[in-house]
Amino acid sequence: MAIDFDAIRKKLNQLNGNNSRRSMMWRPEEGETATVRLVSFPDNDGQPFKERWFYYNIGNNPGLLTPHQFGNADPVQELINKLRADDDRDTQKDSYDLAKKLYPKMRSYAAVIVRGEENKGIRLWSFGKTVYQDLLNIMLDEDYGDITDPLEGRDVKVECVKQPGRKWAMTSVRPRPKSTQLCDDPKQAKEWIDNIPNIDDLYSCKSYDELEKIINDWL
Repeated sequence: MAIDFDAIRKKLNQLNGNNSRRSMMWRPEEGETATVRLVSFPDNDGQPFKERWFYYNIGNNPGLLTPHQFGNADPVQELINKLRADDDRDTQKDSYDLAKKLYPKMRSYAAVIVRGEENKGIRLWSFGKTVYQDLLNIMLDEDYGDITDPLEGRDVKVECVKQPGRKWAMTSVRPRPKSTQLCDDPKQAKEWIDNIPNIDDLYSCKSYDELEKIINDWL
């Protein structure tokens, strides 16, 4: 059997801590402006970004990947369906309110090179619906087009600002006016593109029984 050198590199990165969630992820710092270059995922049916759905606020879990998005049995989704089907007038409102709390929320992911931090390689940036819509609208604008193109794409300015009186900081994105290459060195650009982190290395689904126990304990 031939040696799988990619698997060896992956294992070495794991042993060195290079595949930890912290090293794979990037997020804009509040009060600062960063410039990033978005890189399309090559295995995503032509879509530049990836989506994942999570259940939040169930017990002390920060986020639970939803099994049903992958076509697998999902006890939380089953409970949501049962609650939505409740036609008892005495319990209908409570059932509906509980179902709303359980609805999954989407997080979107882009592969990015952060300008000034190119030595850290490709990382993943997670953002919500507003930034996702803004980026898609930019790409549909004929003045910009495919901003992820490695030869003629655009860098994007990312600003994270917390307005007075608001609980959370708001992130805005703005494409640079001139197109640029991902990197002046084609070999380096290819290496970055070939080494986009795998989102599935960051998150894994709980088993049906594990998720069922979590939701039952929470209830």
